[in-house]
Amino acid sequence: MPPAPGDREARREDVSQAVWHVLADKGFGGLTLRAVAAAMGVSTGMLMHYFPTKRALIAHALDLLEKRTAERPRRERPAEGLATVRAMLLDILPLTPGDTARNRIWVSSWDLALADDALGADQADRYTRLRSTIRPHLEEARDHGELPATADPDRLAATAVAFTHGLVVQALFDPGRFSEDVQTAMLDDFLASISGPA
Repeated sequence: MPPAPGDREARREDVSQAVWHVLADKGFGGLTLRAVAAAMGVSTGMLMHYFPTKRALIAHALDLLEKRTAERPRRERPAEGLATVRAMLLDILPLTPGDTARNRIWVSSWDLALADDALGADQADRYTRLRSTIRPHLEEARDHGELPATADPDRLAATAVAFTHGLVVQALFDPGRFSEDVQTAMLDDFLASISGPA
């Protein structure tokens, strides 16, 4: 018997917490209806009232991950231009245990996105949105002389995201080599490399 509407809403947070617990523990590779049901202490059949297929569960998990990423604490945006770009990119890097866990989950989702056209399109949209949030600050940096006058903000936004996510992957696989201080220094070196004379 399907849950009543009120019960359904009351259990939604429980379901989301269980999904997040499984993701944090096992990544997307371990995200199954059985694992989430076990985390909730319910039957797989009950959980299927919420997610009739594994794909529905994965779509919910990706929505939940995006929501938690958007709601995480952010660094202050200290000034226009490159200072804000720096803060935004630092917010992406795995510099804290929470950021590391979130990045591990994101990276584990890429295999699914590459194998599913719809999920892949959603991931491409996420990257488009990320680049679009960085672009105006690069434009401001160019207008304030922090970047060469010929700098292309669209290309630099794509380069910044590619650099940052490449650093994320290296830090996840080799955290001893890519400590918080090393990641921060590498980001600062990257920003210095794209800067022009004041």
